[in-house]
Amino acid sequence: MLRYLLSRLLNSGIVLLAIITITFLLMHAIPGGPFTGERNLPAAVLKNIEARYHLDDPLWRQYGDYLANLIRFDLGPSFKYAGRTVNDIIRESFPVSLQLGLISIGLALLLGIPAGSLAALRQNRWQDYVTMGLATLGVSVPGFVVAALLIYVFAIKLSLLPAALWEGAEYMVLPALALAAHPMAFIARLTRSSMLEVLSQDYIKTARAKGLPPIIILYRHALKNALIPVVTYVGPMAAGILTGSFIIETIFAIPGLGRHFVTSIYNRDYTVILGITVFYSILVIGLNLVVDLVYPLLDPRIKLTKEQKNS
Repeated sequence: MLRYLLSRLLNSGIVLLAIITITFLLMHAIPGGPFTGERNLPAAVLKNIEARYHLDDPLWRQYGDYLANLIRFDLGPSFKYAGRTVNDIIRESFPVSLQLGLISIGLALLLGIPAGSLAALRQNRWQDYVTMGLATLGVSVPGFVVAALLIYVFAIKLSLLPAALWEGAEYMVLPALALAAHPMAFIARLTRSSMLEVLSQDYIKTARAKGLPPIIILYRHALKNALIPVVTYVGPMAAGILTGSFIIETIFAIPGLGRHFVTSIYNRDYTVILGITVFYSILVIGLNLVVDLVYPLLDPRIKLTKEQKNS
């Protein structure tokens, strides 16, 4: 177990370094810079600003300085928000994305898993057709279309919920539903296919032969093994939701991390782009590691050892 964790941490460090390097090079490969569009600044003023932020240093030195600061958990100052650092932006905006993300993840799991289980237990019946039809629709329709439909129906036509901003519990309903729609539908489809495979196993047939009620068979014997593919999906899904949906946060004017990331790309704010990318990457890597650690709890036959992986 310890060897596996050390190996995963080492590999994660290599992946993170590769992400930082690629993002850094791609940013500087784009013509222009953070201050090239600032009201046609005089060349002398632009030169002084670039010198202040060390943008006139050779590329290799900027890269080395960034890595050195990153080791100290210093993501640098924002080029567009005066007096604010990237650490400040993440500290202020991530709790909003986290709150929205946790609600969306809860909705996706609480509705997706029961829907997929119901479809599997009622295979080729109307419950199965209706559930999978809605799931197919949820997977196919883009999130911004779902968001627009929710705003049109519940905010404009029915006037039941606010259309935008982030000022209370009622403001969370529509963005949470829009953000949860796709993962909820995907989880339902994934649960159904996995559940059908598990229900065909011999130990399930034995439980049925003993006369156990279907609900007991489902929750005591089938669900745990059927959830393994779902857990695999939940890791990266949770990372994507928790860090904030770019489109959803923009549509609903939510001051989350995703919205800052989009703004930083428009503004060529190098440090914000890199800082949020590093934050995203660490979150994805960490959640994937947690998923791997959860596997043995769901199925004791899975061993997190190097020998097991190579066999």
